[in-house]
Amino acid sequence: MKLSVPGRTLATATLALAGLLAAGAPTQAAQSAPSAAAAPDIPVANVKAHLDQFQSIASANGGNRAHGRSGYRASLDYVKAKLDAAGYTTTIQQFSYGGSTGYNLIADWPGGDTAQTLMTGAHLDSVSSGAGINDNGSGSAAVLEAALAVSRAQLQPDKHLRFGWWGAEELGLVGSRYYVNSLSSTERSRIAGYLNLDMVGSPNAGYFVYDDDTLLEQTFKDYFAGIGVPTEIETEGDGRSDHASFKNVGIPVGGLFTGAGRTKTSAQAQKWGGTAGQSFDRCYHSSCDTTANINDTALDRNSDALAHALWTLSSGTTVPPDGDVYENTADVSIPDYGSAVTSTVNVSGRSGNAPSALKVGVDIKHTYRGDLVIDLVAPDGSTYRLKNSSGGDSADNVIATYTVDASSEAANGAWKLRVQDVARWDTGYIDSWKLTF
Repeated sequence: MKLSVPGRTLATATLALAGLLAAGAPTQAAQSAPSAAAAPDIPVANVKAHLDQFQSIASANGGNRAHGRSGYRASLDYVKAKLDAAGYTTTIQQFSYGGSTGYNLIADWPGGDTAQTLMTGAHLDSVSSGAGINDNGSGSAAVLEAALAVSRAQLQPDKHLRFGWWGAEELGLVGSRYYVNSLSSTERSRIAGYLNLDMVGSPNAGYFVYDDDTLLEQTFKDYFAGIGVPTEIETEGDGRSDHASFKNVGIPVGGLFTGAGRTKTSAQAQKWGGTAGQSFDRCYHSSCDTTANINDTALDRNSDALAHALWTLSSGTTVPPDGDVYENTADVSIPDYGSAVTSTVNVSGRSGNAPSALKVGVDIKHTYRGDLVIDLVAPDGSTYRLKNSSGGDSADNVIATYTVDASSEAANGAWKLRVQDVARWDTGYIDSWKLTF
């Protein structure tokens, strides 16, 4: 996991429909995940065997698997060989950072609807000070073994499955951001959800679930509830791992985490075991992050939780909601602590009034979303509050879909999105917004 990230936490991604709506379609309140065949148990011995290989690679390559070092490329080659033998189509994506060549590895399982791609990933690089077996050999190994389980089962999911191993995460989410930026808007819209595993074998483990997307969050929470393990919302790594690269472009994200440098509280130790007053991972970003730094139980549970999510979320088909979309993609700057600005969507050719469930999709890039007040203004000047300002809402960006009862408004006319920044020190712009009738 990256130590820090510039700016504040990235925005909450739009909620997904049951079964994962393709990104870019108007979203609705999340429902229960579709039923699916039971996922297989992931043998923790298999996951640990991958960790042993990562440790051996680090030991043979200067003690680490960091970006630009031979240990990273050897780790990638090991993962790629396993996937190639299992029937995956693999692609190595090359990028440059800090004067060194970096690599991402992408693996696609044949079949499934590529317009609804469920993607899972983990960063493969370590810091330069150690082998990075928990951070993030654990996530990389769990994702690898889950992908191999798909092959062993010869799974034929309704949705397309894609897996990614990212380079240079420890230097600022470089690899995953490069991947996302390399995709066209159409390609991004085909990624219906992204699951991230970063540090899932912490020795003094907690059980944390990302809360960025309701459906993805609930799928993981349902698994842990089924085995009697309480969970908490993940906050320590919010915006500091590769899910942020996907989340920042509006792709729904979810994931798992067992803790890094924060201290386990007495209440957490009571419900999870372990030692209160001690870090979840005392070897975080240190040379002692070796195979001796893994909690087998946490690694096993999180690997099985990932398999459950893959089997559950990849089944079933999704029909996008009916409706006509009217959109404005012109950027409008939002002045810092200034007057409100508006962006207009003109609706014409419709009869009667707007619907009682008018969807308002908003994409605002901003460095502190808590400063923003957002309204929808109907053609007759009626105002519908979408979002209030909040000093406690410290994330970046507003990428969300709101539902408004506009049945008393004439459908045709100039609809406006009005945005005001009500506090100092932050900047942003309206990227785009749309109405779905």
